[in-house]
Amino acid sequence: MIFEFSIILLILHLQYKFVVDVNTILLTRESDFLPAMLNPQVPPSVPGSSMDVDNEVFQRVVRVTDGTSPESFPIISEADLEISRHRTAVFLSTHMAYELLPESGKVIALDVDLPVKQAFHILHEQGISTAPLWDFSKAKFVGVLSVLDFILIMRELGTHGSNLTEEELETHTISAWKEAKLYLSTQVNGLGSAVPRQLVQAGPDDSLKEVALKILQNGVATVPILHSLSSDASNPRLLHLASLSGILKCICRFFKHSPSSLPILQYPLCAVPVGTWVPKIGEPNRQPLAMLRPSASLGAALNLLLQAQVSSIPIVDDNDSLLDVYSRSDITTLAKDKIYAHVNLEEITIHQALQYRDDPFSTYGYNNQKCHMCLRSDPIHKILERLSQPGVRRLVIVEAGSKRVEGIISVGDIFRFLLGI
Repeated sequence: MIFEFSIILLILHLQYKFVVDVNTILLTRESDFLPAMLNPQVPPSVPGSSMDVDNEVFQRVVRVTDGTSPESFPIISEADLEISRHRTAVFLSTHMAYELLPESGKVIALDVDLPVKQAFHILHEQGISTAPLWDFSKAKFVGVLSVLDFILIMRELGTHGSNLTEEELETHTISAWKEAKLYLSTQVNGLGSAVPRQLVQAGPDDSLKEVALKILQNGVATVPILHSLSSDASNPRLLHLASLSGILKCICRFFKHSPSSLPILQYPLCAVPVGTWVPKIGEPNRQPLAMLRPSASLGAALNLLLQAQVSSIPIVDDNDSLLDVYSRSDITTLAKDKIYAHVNLEEITIHQALQYRDDPFSTYGYNNQKCHMCLRSDPIHKILERLSQPGVRRLVIVEAGSKRVEGIISVGDIFRFLLGI
């Protein structure tokens, strides 16, 4: 199996290819100039509104389930739930992280001395939402830069009296931002000092269950899979960025030919207590589902993403029918043409912000602009299959016909439910 490992430098783009067999890891090094990497070829633009909805999938699923009353579905039995959780836990405990590694692929890491502005241009142009950080002085990975950092920076830029100006982003390094972020967190929490958060990582021999728990318990989107040939774990090699969707894909592949061994797969979504749903009238102790109108400000969307601790917000019309979804990763579109330097978060609407999205087809070949929807009557095995697809992190549950939002289910919801946490 061959893997590319890319360290993004100010001048060079270093690629490491790993040829892996059972006993050895052979490391070879190639280099090319950074500009070629920073300007990848993108397929031609496909006409269409950025507020497009996945109608083909929606219409297909409506034809399959139309006319079926949700009340007619059985609730999953305790026995089937226990069997499903036990067999899932056994699978995750007996399969290792190295099984997540594709036959070939590329992973990107960022030098901590890279300017913040350039780092977010790279995230945007490479179509990624997170990247590990490499510190050459320490010869190790020290953290992760994510779209959440960009959201916090945008809020800092928009704050009156901010110490960080747009011009400073030209030279403000990632390491300097991380230090400033740590200081800001101490001011918000009223603490005198704070300890920098340690990098959450895993090794190729860790079980899939261990990797999944690290992601869930630390509230991160990905975990770097690192491997070192030395006993002191020095000079680690970045093999892969593990995600819950990748682990879910392994589950789907394993149980595909024996679905009866996992009873939960045959139940409809509404029969399983998973996901976040719109509270029914008079229902007590239920948190409302975070939704916004397209006329809401981008600042309101970013605040809601942070306050509600969610990764996406359904954008709905006056009837609560789904129009689009605004996700954390959409913030990187403001890196294009330095849009972030010219927008006021309180003046630009979500509808306008969504227009900044790229062409419908990304570098990796999937359409990342459409809403991914499902119905409450869809079987769980279909839900899992869709959530395991590249670029699909959550499904918006809608009412057939009206597309009224009923809830949202994420890959994290699935794992918290299956692992009973």
